Amino acid sequence: MDNMLEMYLYETNTLMEQLDELLIEAEKNEAFTTNDVNEIFRIMHTIKGSSAMMEFSTLMEIAHHIEDLFFYIRENGMDSLDESHKSDLFNLMFQSTDALRVEVEKIENDEPLSTNIDQIITNINSFLEKISSSGNSSSDAQTEKADASSAAPVADAQAIAVINQELAGCPASSMPYFIRIHFEQGSGMENLRAFMTITALKEIDLQFEHYPEDVETNSETSEAIIDHGFYIALSSADDVEKAVQIIKMQNSIETYEVIENATVKAAEASSPAPAAAPAPSAAPADTAAAPAADTASAASPAKQAAPAASASHNSAPVKQSLISVNLSKLDSLVAIVGEIVITESMVTSSPDLQNLKLDNFMKSARQLRKLTDDLQDIAMSLRMVPLSGTFQKMNRIVRDMKKKLNKDVRLTLVGENTEVDKTVVDSIGDPIMHIVRNSMDHGVETTAEERIAAGKDPQAEIILSAAHTGSEVIISISDDGQGMDPEKILAKAERNGILTKPASDYSKKEILSLLMLPGFSTNEEVTEFSGRGVGMDVVKKNVEAVGGTISITSELGKGSCTTLKIPLTMAITDGMEVSVGNSMFTIPIANIRQSFKPQKEEVILDASGNEIIKCLDAFYPIIRIHELYNIETEVTNIEDGILIWVETADKSYCLFVDELLGEQQVVVKPLSSFLSNFNIKNSGIGGCTILGDGNISLILDIGNLYAATQGLY
Repeated sequence: MDNMLEMYLYETNTLMEQLDELLIEAEKNEAFTTNDVNEIFRIMHTIKGSSAMMEFSTLMEIAHHIEDLFFYIRENGMDSLDESHKSDLFNLMFQSTDALRVEVEKIENDEPLSTNIDQIITNINSFLEKISSSGNSSSDAQTEKADASSAAPVADAQAIAVINQELAGCPASSMPYFIRIHFEQGSGMENLRAFMTITALKEIDLQFEHYPEDVETNSETSEAIIDHGFYIALSSADDVEKAVQIIKMQNSIETYEVIENATVKAAEASSPAPAAAPAPSAAPADTAAAPAADTASAASPAKQAAPAASASHNSAPVKQSLISVNLSKLDSLVAIVGEIVITESMVTSSPDLQNLKLDNFMKSARQLRKLTDDLQDIAMSLRMVPLSGTFQKMNRIVRDMKKKLNKDVRLTLVGENTEVDKTVVDSIGDPIMHIVRNSMDHGVETTAEERIAAGKDPQAEIILSAAHTGSEVIISISDDGQGMDPEKILAKAERNGILTKPASDYSKKEILSLLMLPGFSTNEEVTEFSGRGVGMDVVKKNVEAVGGTISITSELGKGSCTTLKIPLTMAITDGMEVSVGNSMFTIPIANIRQSFKPQKEEVILDASGNEIIKCLDAFYPIIRIHELYNIETEVTNIEDGILIWVETADKSYCLFVDELLGEQQVVVKPLSSFLSNFNIKNSGIGGCTILGDGNISLILDIGNLYAATQGLY
């Protein structure tokens, strides 16, 4: 069941994402195309069927009613809806998909499903009733005529022959009434459609038998249903009437007919009911002939189509090119590949091989290195997924906020096919959503008149873009709104008492970085979307949790831009190995700007007595690793060591180390959970790695390391 549940959740979430994208695009075009209607019908039919199989009745009910709605639209066309109906339809669909998503999240969190969905069902049914109340009198008449002919009990010789041959020995054969159902030609998955009919009949506590009996578990029964139909066996005329009412409501049913079981009826000759039954048979026999003929003719093409399909299958077999894999298995694979990389490095760097001339060994070692690199690349690529899923969700955020805030905004997506590690994608969804909401809520001007007065397009634009740059992905969220006023931010920070130096000493970049301090918010009022004190500090924390950095730029009156720098993967990274005393550290290459040998006269002291050095016309603080971590070393003279100029987000400074050991691709190992009690991560240690010689190297977290030296933790 666990595997089935995982597959169900995967497929349902995928379908929901497709549906969201389809709805957003259709709303932009202000209409559903025929393909859109068919696609929504298919999605809802699939969700309904799979939910029924998993016995998630709430999801099944919602999907079933949406499917009914789009069945009507599919049959009558979008032209049957006026403009107000189309607008209401979009709102209803977004409301319905939200309800579905809430239920799916409850399943994911192992919570009980909602027991009351009357409101959403009533909304769907009311809308369907509203759009079908006019212009369908002729179709109603035809439906009633078809119902009258279909519901009339007949003694069909062909059907009785099938009953005697196919149903012999099964419980259904002893019932006095049958309803034979034929599904729409070419509809597919007839066994699942039959199972859905069974489920609907069970909901009204109807006692019945059915044939084939194993439609739920045996997909091969589809062929039998196509050829002979699906049989519902019932014990009384009242049950037949109840069943017919339910069957009328089912989609994809082309014809159905009620058939009397002559064998059973003869055995019950003493009962008054059978004696009266033959009387009406003469009258409806002619009317029933049409459905019977239709059924036969419908079955005939199906029979002819079957060999053709079979032939095409034999000549051109369909190969499945995609499979879904549990993420935990990929995690295990990446971990094993990491161990292989470490072990290969240990073997080739073994001290026992030093100063030995082993040409064949070195040749094999180079080949092994190439293969491990290829294996590592493939293993990492398996976890890479495009950002399109995360980006497309922002369409819905912007759409909903446009309605509620009455702002005209368009969202432009750039580079949504950029791929990032699956774990990283899952972690940055919420930060991106928060930033987009900020831009919508108090980044974009309140009215179009304000924008026109400022010489801007009345329609605001938010641009969400992503691009690869070496070992990381740059994600930016920019808007052409009113921008941020540094003076207001500084004044608010001063009132909150969070400034660490005189206000006049803050640069514009430093002022904007104040927005990411805990509890800071420029919103004076609490709204539905912002102003609750849970702001950019949480965003920053989530981004840094995946090894990323965040920075903000803004120009008053022209807009703002928030930039996230995210590593492609957290498992393997390029690092620079450095030594301090007998200890080794790894500095991520992405954080290094430059390394150089300093001269003593280049180092000066600031007002607080801290060392600073001038780089490219700006002064940067110097952090001595041996002093920070109390490491014994002989290299204490500034001229004897190396300075590494590092940068992360809004922080830039120099690290003083003994020497550089070289660049190396390292496998990142997270710190053990018990070490969190010692606040190690906030001391500037982001993890560790095992080097080729077996030594352990601590990976420095450049952002937290600087904060640790400032006494912020």
